[in-house]
Amino acid sequence: MSHAHDHARGPQRLTDVAVIGGSAAGLAAALQLARTRHDVIVLDGGDPRNAPAGAAHGYLGHEGVPPAKLTAIGRAEVRGYGVEVLDRRVVAVTGDIGDGFLVELEDGGAVAARRVVAATGLVDLLPDIEGLAAHWGGQVLHCPFCHGYEVRDRRVVQLVVHPLGLHVAPLLRQLTSQLTVVLHDGIDESSADVEALRSAGIDVIDRRARRVTEDADGGLTGVELDDGTALAADALLTGVRFRPRAEPFAPLGLAASPHETGLGDALVTDSTGATSVPGVYAAGNVTDPAAQLLHAAADGSRVGAHVAIDLAGDALAAERRAAPGERDWDARFSGEQVFSGNPNGTLLAEVGGLESGRALDVGAGEGADAIWLAEQGWDVTASDVSSAALRRIDAAATKRGVRVRCLHADANGDDPYGTAAYDLVSAQYAVIPRTPDDRGIRQLLDAVAPGGTLLFVHHDHDAHRREHDHAPLFDPEAYVQPADVAAAIGRSPDFVLETDAARPRPTGHATIDVPDVVVRARRRSEPPVR
Repeated sequence: MSHAHDHARGPQRLTDVAVIGGSAAGLAAALQLARTRHDVIVLDGGDPRNAPAGAAHGYLGHEGVPPAKLTAIGRAEVRGYGVEVLDRRVVAVTGDIGDGFLVELEDGGAVAARRVVAATGLVDLLPDIEGLAAHWGGQVLHCPFCHGYEVRDRRVVQLVVHPLGLHVAPLLRQLTSQLTVVLHDGIDESSADVEALRSAGIDVIDRRARRVTEDADGGLTGVELDDGTALAADALLTGVRFRPRAEPFAPLGLAASPHETGLGDALVTDSTGATSVPGVYAAGNVTDPAAQLLHAAADGSRVGAHVAIDLAGDALAAERRAAPGERDWDARFSGEQVFSGNPNGTLLAEVGGLESGRALDVGAGEGADAIWLAEQGWDVTASDVSSAALRRIDAAATKRGVRVRCLHADANGDDPYGTAAYDLVSAQYAVIPRTPDDRGIRQLLDAVAPGGTLLFVHHDHDAHRREHDHAPLFDPEAYVQPADVAAAIGRSPDFVLETDAARPRPTGHATIDVPDVVVRARRRSEPPVR
């Protein structure tokens, strides 16, 4: 099964859940869903709230790790369960496709999903003070829990823009004795909270801040007030207002509501993370602006679990559990012909010298390879997760006058190929989701008979990324790649690795101009002497 290109009309991909937003909440939700064997595509616009910060704090087990590194770790973990993470911005989510949602992308692509998780986060809206934004995430801070420790015992000026800001001033005093509180906006100087700060010896100034002051190198040196007073500071802590990234959900009638703090809006959910639109859930900062990274991840994990239970209930009612990827491939193979109908040229080149015997074509798609092998005298079994694909293979084989045995199989399922052993196991662009235990790879190797050949061929995705500006709506890192198969072969004493190389696709057989990566191995006829 090779991926289709993503320029067709309508949705190019089908999935159980589209998670919109790929930071802590979204990735945590995706992990829960993938571990319950649901199809998940994460769509990430690439602008997380914590992007300006150099390090994330308070995240147990990852203290002080840069946010981008945390995201990379999370992406690798979910891809290890077959979750696709696509760097695509969502512009609209509509509900006008059957029992699910159409997630429309900025580049014109679209994903159809049975459920949607909104983990889009929010945008911090800084006070309109000259120069403040330039130092945001550096010497201008927002959360004393996130970054207060790093400015302990330093000169800190707190710009209070809302009465709630007064509640963190005692915490700042705990971090440094060099604290100045500036009542920038909307604060009653005579309030009991202000009097308590002054009674504790904290310098409180009732003035508006005009601009941030800098040294010759552009480093923050303090803040200038509207009366010209200059306050020296090593760091500023300011309150912010916020705006949730909820625009894509407007076509569904889902709108943010005023947050209880009065500082902005947020999406409202019930205890499961469900919004007012059935099938749409939300997690993380888009629902709780005060949540730190650890809390957002925990919320995503909780909501992902509830979505998994919701979907499992649907499957139970339908009395059918689809294998991961099955619905997506069935949809593709139920329409017009997807591929050329020609066998892969690399297959022809690699097996031309082999004596015919029993062959297993894994991820057979529309069956061109399986039919060609049958015409060369092989006894062929074509396996695929898609029943629609197998129907096409059966019809095409009958038309060509050859016999191909069709096997509906999930490559990561329990014993997908049975007890039979094959002289050739061929996987040409097979889309096998990753699993932490490499089950799909192990079962490929197990299907090869003593003395038989394993041939695993895939696109050179690195070359594709280098040569093409527009990547397909597909994440190869979520699926088994030639390097994974080669590594497993190298660990097995039963196999000899014969080929592990990138090669140009044979002329006349390429539908895309990307080299193939070919892994070929032979199973020993006798077990090695130990």
